[in-house]
Amino acid sequence: MRIKDGSRLIPAGCVLLAALALTGCGEPKTGAGGGMMGSQIPEVAVVTMQPESVVITMELAGRTSPCLVAEVRPQVGGIVQKRLFEEGADVSAGDVLYQIDPATYQAAHESAKATLARAEANAVPARLRAERYAQLLADKVISPQEVDDAIAAQGQAEAEIEACKAAVKTARINLDYTRVTAPISGRIGKSSVTVGALVTANQGAPLATIQQLDPMYVDVTQSSANLLNLKRKMAKGLIKQGGANQAKVRLLLEDGSAYALEGTLGFSDVTVDVGTGSVELRTVFPNPDHLMLPGMYVRAVLEEGVSEGALLVPQQAVTRDAKGNPVVMLVGDGNKVEARMLKIDRAIGEKWQVSDGLKAGDRVIMEGLQNVRPGAEVKVVPFGEKTPALTGSNVSSAPAGGAAAK
Repeated sequence: MRIKDGSRLIPAGCVLLAALALTGCGEPKTGAGGGMMGSQIPEVAVVTMQPESVVITMELAGRTSPCLVAEVRPQVGGIVQKRLFEEGADVSAGDVLYQIDPATYQAAHESAKATLARAEANAVPARLRAERYAQLLADKVISPQEVDDAIAAQGQAEAEIEACKAAVKTARINLDYTRVTAPISGRIGKSSVTVGALVTANQGAPLATIQQLDPMYVDVTQSSANLLNLKRKMAKGLIKQGGANQAKVRLLLEDGSAYALEGTLGFSDVTVDVGTGSVELRTVFPNPDHLMLPGMYVRAVLEEGVSEGALLVPQQAVTRDAKGNPVVMLVGDGNKVEARMLKIDRAIGEKWQVSDGLKAGDRVIMEGLQNVRPGAEVKVVPFGEKTPALTGSNVSSAPAGGAAAK
């Protein structure tokens, strides 16, 4: 009897399931717009190309260097008695850095002065003798030869005085050289000698090095190919130079942060390096706070000129084909999708500057690319306006079935 009852229950359950299935299949699925899902036209967000005036920049790597560097060396020999500066401090031109033992040079100076005094004393009788002999010659008491000898002796005595004066000056200079002074203003580094060390005149190793840190040089290199390309575009009128933005330079420090002060282009070398094929550029930056130090790695952003009527396409809209060529999808006549191959000049921020492939007024697809293919008709909305078709909210939910009857 239980088997018979079970056989009667099975057909009843099948009938209930079949009824529920027919009820679900009888309602067509609709999109958010109320139309049929299969016939809905996909929506795409587009941006319309408009010509812009763009400042053309070039980012180049380089190193910082001081504008002035002086290696301090002694000009006389002797024992260092004092060091009169702090390592790493700022010094001014003329400040005394080292004191060399001046005893021997002081004595040489005193000796030279004494020799000068003796020469001046010897010149007095020679001058008086020449004057007397000249008077005696007028009276015809002595011969002309004796007068000539007296005049020659006077000249020799006067020449001896000049030689002694030069010796005194030299001794005075050597005595002053025992005080080693700073040749330039700047920041001095570590000292290579200590008190008590013996130094020699014009020795090879410097006692210390002074570097002027304000302003600071940044030397970068530009390839000669880029330089030729820039000049060619300027000749065609695609890039214009001049005005307040010419030769302005910005700087990115080692940590990627932007340097607050703006620099200028100092000079461009006239010779191409045969090994690297590049031209050296020197830029000058103010460095009042000494934030930049010599030898730092930086990136200089040079403003080359202004490109009038440039077309910039967002990098988000550009894809690559199988050969790696840049391609964008456009909305053309009749709102039909078409693919367009591009020629890209350079990256400017988050956009590509296009040299060929686009024109003003072209509508480039930014969003909705996954729903379209070339030749398909689309509905166009401006980029930035969120619509259900682009945000994915048009997916309809299947109707929920009721609970099975017990």
